[in-house]
Amino acid sequence: MNHFLEVKHVSKKFPAGKDLFGRTNRFVHAVNDISFTVRQGETFSLVGESGCGKSTTGRLIDRLLEPDEGEILFQGQRIDQLNQQDMRPLRREIQMIFQDPAGSLNPRMTVGDLIAEPLIIHNPQMAPEDRTREVHKLMQVVGISPKNAGRYPHEFSGGQKQRIGIARALSVKPQLIIADEPVSALDVSIQAQVLHLLQRLQEQLDLTYIFISHDLSVVEMISDRIAVMYLGFILELADKDKLFAHPSHPYTQALISAVPIPDPEQKPERIFLQGEIPSALNLPQGCPFASRCPKCMDRCKQERPVLQEIEPGHALACFLFEEAACPSKS
Repeated sequence: MNHFLEVKHVSKKFPAGKDLFGRTNRFVHAVNDISFTVRQGETFSLVGESGCGKSTTGRLIDRLLEPDEGEILFQGQRIDQLNQQDMRPLRREIQMIFQDPAGSLNPRMTVGDLIAEPLIIHNPQMAPEDRTREVHKLMQVVGISPKNAGRYPHEFSGGQKQRIGIARALSVKPQLIIADEPVSALDVSIQAQVLHLLQRLQEQLDLTYIFISHDLSVVEMISDRIAVMYLGFILELADKDKLFAHPSHPYTQALISAVPIPDPEQKPERIFLQGEIPSALNLPQGCPFASRCPKCMDRCKQERPVLQEIEPGHALACFLFEEAACPSKS
């Protein structure tokens, strides 16, 4: 079966120190042997604490970063080994929406020029009047009046800037959009508006999203499936409803216990994690979560659990499930 996007055993590390001879001898292990698939038309979310590797994963898929190991396949084509020239046609198909709308927009360009820029790069034969018409259409689609095309980014609010960023990403008619914390810099009321806009655009344009966030309440609103990351590893992967109703990994349970809900009587008991997060410079021998896990066993400190399917559509990297399935081990 060909998936829309496949990530197979991908790893990425960054140099962090050198020895006396100038050779790199320390690395930050940002992404560690992760695998997942994304189906066409769905919203697949990566969630976890800051520094867990979710944004690095998004940049690896978009080829803003090069993986050290593993394979990335887009619509059956392996893209992790393509050079920049061969990758260029695929830039139209894979676009990003960034966390900081102000930082991702050139302050010296008008909004109309910012949205038109990808059209000029990827469709240079397009007539100027057609390009202007397309820019105005995109502005209307994201809820900004075309009358504002001649204004500059600093004249818009944070939510409006993110809408401009969305219009810019949509300009080349992509199939996959990687949204990296697209609402974390916005007020809560504006967050809901932008999320609803993304959902409406997905339905209208048959878009596929990889949605990156640390906020589980936001992820619950927009996701179809969710992968929970920690220290560069995927610890649990499941459909949204299953993950929130029956989280299996102790880390997922702790994250969900911290999500605010309207009815206090239905809220699970808050799980407070103790211990220190291991350094990405020196990964632990066993489970990456062992130092903070309230259910840690001796085995967890020695062996690293592998992400495996425990039921259809639900994968887990935890020895607790094996122990429960084989009581004779305990």
